[in-house]
Amino acid sequence: MSKETADRPDLELDKPTEQGFCRFVNSLPQQENTIRVFERSNGDYYSVHGADAEYVANVVYKTTTVLKYLGGNASTGLPSCTMSRMVTENFLRDALLKYQLRVEIYAPLDGKQSTWKVSCTASPGNLQQVEEMLFANTEMVSVPLVMAVSFRVSVDQMRVGVAFIDPAQRTIGVSEFVDNDVFSNLESLVIQLGVRECLVEPESAQKLEHKKLVGVLQRCGVVVTECSRSHFSDSDIVQDLGRLLAPSAPVASLPELDLKRAMGALAVAIWYLNLLADESNFGGFVITTHSLSQFMKLDASAVQALNLLPSATDGASKTMSLLGLLNHCKTSQGQRLLAQWLKQPLLSAEAIEDRLDLVELFFNDIEMRAVLRSTHLRSMPDFKRLSNRFQRGFASLQDVVRVYQVVVALPALVDVLGTSSGADSRLQSLFETYYVGELHKLTDRLQALRSLVEEKVDLDMADNHEFMLRADYDEGLQETRSQMDREMQRVHEEFIRTSSALDLEAGKKLKLEKHSTFGHCMRVSRTDGSRLRGKSTKFFELSTQKTGVFFTTSTMRDASRSYKEFSEAYGRAQAALVREVICEAAKYSVELEALNKIVAHLDVVLSFAEASSVAPIPYTRPVVSTQGDFKLVAARHPCLEVQDGVSFIANDVDLVQGESDFVIITGPNMGGKSTYIRQIGVIALMTQVGCFVPCDSAQVSIVDCILARVGAGDAQLKGVSTFMAEMLETASILKTATSRSLVIIDELGRGTSTYDGFGLAWAISEHIINEIKCKCLFATHFHELTEIEAVYPNVDNRHVMARITNSNTSNAAATATGGTYGCRDLTLLYKIGKGVCDQSFGIHVAELANFPDSVLRLAKRKVEELEDFGGKGPGDGSSEMDVDKDEFSKDEMANGSHIIERFLGEFTATPGLDKMDPENIAKRVNELRGKYESDISANRWVQNVIATL
Repeated sequence: MSKETADRPDLELDKPTEQGFCRFVNSLPQQENTIRVFERSNGDYYSVHGADAEYVANVVYKTTTVLKYLGGNASTGLPSCTMSRMVTENFLRDALLKYQLRVEIYAPLDGKQSTWKVSCTASPGNLQQVEEMLFANTEMVSVPLVMAVSFRVSVDQMRVGVAFIDPAQRTIGVSEFVDNDVFSNLESLVIQLGVRECLVEPESAQKLEHKKLVGVLQRCGVVVTECSRSHFSDSDIVQDLGRLLAPSAPVASLPELDLKRAMGALAVAIWYLNLLADESNFGGFVITTHSLSQFMKLDASAVQALNLLPSATDGASKTMSLLGLLNHCKTSQGQRLLAQWLKQPLLSAEAIEDRLDLVELFFNDIEMRAVLRSTHLRSMPDFKRLSNRFQRGFASLQDVVRVYQVVVALPALVDVLGTSSGADSRLQSLFETYYVGELHKLTDRLQALRSLVEEKVDLDMADNHEFMLRADYDEGLQETRSQMDREMQRVHEEFIRTSSALDLEAGKKLKLEKHSTFGHCMRVSRTDGSRLRGKSTKFFELSTQKTGVFFTTSTMRDASRSYKEFSEAYGRAQAALVREVICEAAKYSVELEALNKIVAHLDVVLSFAEASSVAPIPYTRPVVSTQGDFKLVAARHPCLEVQDGVSFIANDVDLVQGESDFVIITGPNMGGKSTYIRQIGVIALMTQVGCFVPCDSAQVSIVDCILARVGAGDAQLKGVSTFMAEMLETASILKTATSRSLVIIDELGRGTSTYDGFGLAWAISEHIINEIKCKCLFATHFHELTEIEAVYPNVDNRHVMARITNSNTSNAAATATGGTYGCRDLTLLYKIGKGVCDQSFGIHVAELANFPDSVLRLAKRKVEELEDFGGKGPGDGSSEMDVDKDEFSKDEMANGSHIIERFLGEFTATPGLDKMDPENIAKRVNELRGKYESDISANRWVQNVIATL
């Protein structure tokens, strides 16, 4: 079978079945953003039809030639496409997690190919019904989370209730809070939790607020699902929670029941996830109240500006995002916790110091870090998924053995953690609290599971990847096992006989294999395969692959078949007993979830230590303060410094209370303003997640939120212009920020007219300085904004340095605060200096982009015309009406004018000028230029005039 056929099996239907199926598909109602997949041959392959088939053809196969048309031709038939099971699993993972589509999987009703029913559904926040299918053979590195939101607007405030459920962790979270009209608290909560889908009420009388809510959710990349208002009723919530929650205190006494808006949201979330339909959920959930104040707040713009998470523009590079850069985790649970920590930076100085202490110990102890990562964590399974499989009844005997192998290895892990050399009493106490003490308790509690497995599971067979119970566990199994052993003995005897017949050493030249297709067989190298030729009556070649030639004999084939039959009979006989063992193992789900948290925590801390150690310049531990200054020495952007071909230039940072709370950065385009302000935000966030930072030394003050206004992106499909998007983000900042916040603003007010934009920028700056009084980094091309420094003592002007070299004088240079448009060579230094830069050097950047000379000359001329016409204005980069007055003396301009007059007078007196062709005119100009070369070289004003022509 070719690879193409394997990926796209043929869909063969007889005429009546084909016509009936086409009628069924065409009768289905259209559903936006939903993919319908049809199961074929009991799940061996799948098909998609109509617009879904065209989507799969373009996204998966990158060509429409894979389409077939049922019931007609290309113009009248139903477009159809098939996918193998593996291709389907990969596609559905991308459809749900990457493209944020909903999925419906149809199965034939009673085996009839013309009548179908929905067998399972899935959405980005609800993968329960397809989790086993999609993640059976791959890691689950993100946790889909669904949230429900209910809000009401009163005269003086908006009250928001939310509920979120993680079915895999069996946790329910609720929260109720007062929010502003741009839902900034809700936005922070959505980012903290990593919500993938949100349930909301249909649009109602609160139409404006509903549109704002949907806009905020979509800006965070959340799929919005509208549910009937009747599902938001909390009339049955006490009864529902009584069935779902683990038995403890009476449900009626729960304090969460007082959160009426949150209870309505919880009711719709329980209905949407259909939790009450699965009895395995009963008594397994816990409920908690989520506080907004326990983590740093981040808005969607900050997540994007700081490159926290991977994006579609990153390409193949994993280090373009902070998550990819810091992800040295060895386990799936570690990767999930790392993503969670980055979205939930801590606010407690004590908790931050605890993490930094642990990271420092592993950073310094290279040997322990290597042993833990390469020996212990590498072999850890995903306990969260294992626990979920046990609780939902999907577990197998192989899962039991997998847990047993970890239980056996736990004492060695505890020993390694218990021998932390050089650790002081505080670090020893932290190790005891986070790791050693808890692991000791779990090891003791899991000993009963270890004994159970050793008593009832055949661990010798498990070493050969055959998972079955011990034969002596039940008398009925012993006879079948004896028959299996006899057939296996025949296999080994035939293997030895074949070794002698071919004169190949058993185990070295001749290998005994258990092939997934051929069963027990033998393998020789492709070179030794020639020994089988001419002996076809004794040896039967099965397959030739890169690994060698697979073959068998009649005796081994018969023994292998018999062994398989007895093995299957053994499996059927032990099925009920296996279920008993699995049910016993399922009682340890709580211990597995506790172990999962410890392993994930250890993995992330080790990942921080590894990332800090292997950076181009090792990171340093920050000094954390609850309020005060930011003082960073040689700060770098962690993602940029690791990119190929980048030699990053570090900069110092001083944000001193009362002196430089509000920093305005001006300078050339592409000079590094954006990188500078963003790297400060990244370093603040890395500190509060407990990681070392890319500086030579760092003193960082804890901030309660990082808010950003960067870029110039619009959302045309949503009817939001560039300037409106800019204003919405800025409004959210002004309503959310506190005196302990860090605000990053990059290019505010450039989406409208110059004067309107400057007025807004000035007013917003004054509001932040006077009313909010937080740390703010403001990068701008409105150079007049720097005059605000003279008004407020806590404003500090800084600029990006550049060197401008006159194209006619190789050694003439000017700093970024000087120069003219006639200077053609601009060197960006990427260093931050004190003071103001009065030019943006946009035309110089256009020169670097190889703009046509005619366009550049016209741009320079227009700039000078505007300067002469309007004088000094916002963003014009000049400090006088005539830029020449700043650069040239009166004598220099007078002498230059005389040179130009003589040049033009001699040119116009040229005999026959009116009859000359362009070539001769150019020749005459060059002659005169050579004549006046010494005069031109001696006068800078003339040089400037010539450069602008």
